[in-house]
Amino acid sequence: MIFKKSLAATAAMSALASTLVLASFGAQAQTVRIANQGDALSLDPHSLNESLQLSIASNVYEGLTDRNKDLSLAPGLATSWKQTSPSVWRFELRKNVQFHDGTPFTADDVIFSFARAAGDGSDVKAKVNDIKEVRKVDSHTVDIETKGPFPILPEVLADMFIMSKKWSEDNKAERPVDRRKGIENAASFKANGTGPYRVRERQPDVRTVFVRNGTYWGKIEGNVQEVVFQPIANPATRVAALISGQVDVMEPIPVQDIPRVNGNASTRAIVGPEMRTIFLGMDQKRDELLYSSVKGKNPFKDKRVRQAFYQAIDINAIQKTVMRGASKPTALMVGPGINGWTEAQDKRLPYDPEASKKLLADAGYPQGFEVTMNCPNDRYVNDAQVCQAVAANLARVGIKINLAAETKGTYFPKILRRDTSFYLLGWTPSTYDSHNALNALMRTPDDKTGDGQFNLGSYSNPKVDELTVKVQSEGDMAKRTAMIKEAFQLHADDIGHLPLHQQSLAWGVSKKVELTQRADNFMTFKWMSVK
Repeated sequence: MIFKKSLAATAAMSALASTLVLASFGAQAQTVRIANQGDALSLDPHSLNESLQLSIASNVYEGLTDRNKDLSLAPGLATSWKQTSPSVWRFELRKNVQFHDGTPFTADDVIFSFARAAGDGSDVKAKVNDIKEVRKVDSHTVDIETKGPFPILPEVLADMFIMSKKWSEDNKAERPVDRRKGIENAASFKANGTGPYRVRERQPDVRTVFVRNGTYWGKIEGNVQEVVFQPIANPATRVAALISGQVDVMEPIPVQDIPRVNGNASTRAIVGPEMRTIFLGMDQKRDELLYSSVKGKNPFKDKRVRQAFYQAIDINAIQKTVMRGASKPTALMVGPGINGWTEAQDKRLPYDPEASKKLLADAGYPQGFEVTMNCPNDRYVNDAQVCQAVAANLARVGIKINLAAETKGTYFPKILRRDTSFYLLGWTPSTYDSHNALNALMRTPDDKTGDGQFNLGSYSNPKVDELTVKVQSEGDMAKRTAMIKEAFQLHADDIGHLPLHQQSLAWGVSKKVELTQRADNFMTFKWMSVK
């Protein structure tokens, strides 16, 4: 398979995802209690393309392909795949697989799920927007035809989860939950996948209980019979729950509390690199910003304003004081471990408040202006504090930031509607390839096709769009890498977004627990054991 080896090797070497053996364990039934700063917003696997959501769903639902502990590609609900022509992939489906309700898994479920993922309300359209047709060859074989050559399709499908056609129809869940419009259905609160764990109980924002799937087709390495997942928004409360033994695993640990967790006799902090890039986006489409003191025009359409914002941000101070060293400042929208990233391009513009003031004056804003900045306070590491630091930096050059920090439960539906002028977002390319970020974050948005689905400020450069399409279909690695480099340079020259940093993972774990920390921040229950 084209790129399979090279992409997997890059991810494995750079991500350094590691299996962490913390204790021996017995074979008796066990419960693991996990706390996170936020909750999944829905059980619907097509409702939100966000890492925590996908991580939780991946224990219940499965894709045609999967990931190993080192992030290399693995068989999932498909046992093998091959290209029968440049634009057609044939997937041989796994036999004798059942959904949690006992319904057999077949090609009909694959066809249904891809159509559902491409439909109204789906937040995973970007995963399937370049698929022309999914055809049934027989009950356990499908052909996926793409709109053009798509050599990394198997990489894209690792978290494109398959649902039961029959269950979805019986429960009137044929369409995805639409978080932007507040539309719910049975798939919000119930789940019926093929994965190693089933959902026994769902209380949104309180707790979700998962139990081991006794009819799972594959191997469950760990001994965990039950997983209790609960959101604990307050960082101090979350740390206290771990240290007191009320929870067994929690994330993230506030960076200032890592020494405390390591110093406790029964707990340990697991710190590792994450592939997620944290960045700021700006509305560059509207003729007048929704939330700004500037009337009759949009200052973010002027590159000088975007560059002024960029050079006003003291990213090294944020790294030192807010992130306590647990971040890597970046100039790119992808980081190490993502195919296409290069150290040579990862050079930020200098922090220079005086240059920022001059750029603002040249653009017609010598006194600055006022704008609202949207930010989550329970999704990324120290997200609200990062936004506060950015606001303080911008104040020094005359920009007054009205900071609107809120829980991700209301934050994501708002910004996904593009109801924002200035926002913070984090992104991990699920394919571990730069095409994912180009297509989702930098391509001109098209709501019908899903192109640029998370380009929430509507940055647009036709040459970047053209290169994104070519990167998708190019089979020559050297040519493909050159195209990625060119697209990244165009985006950087445009100041299309304001990249900030890649954050580090920090999980708190009881010393009774064995687990695997992946650099994509997925927490896989089937690899967990407790004594």
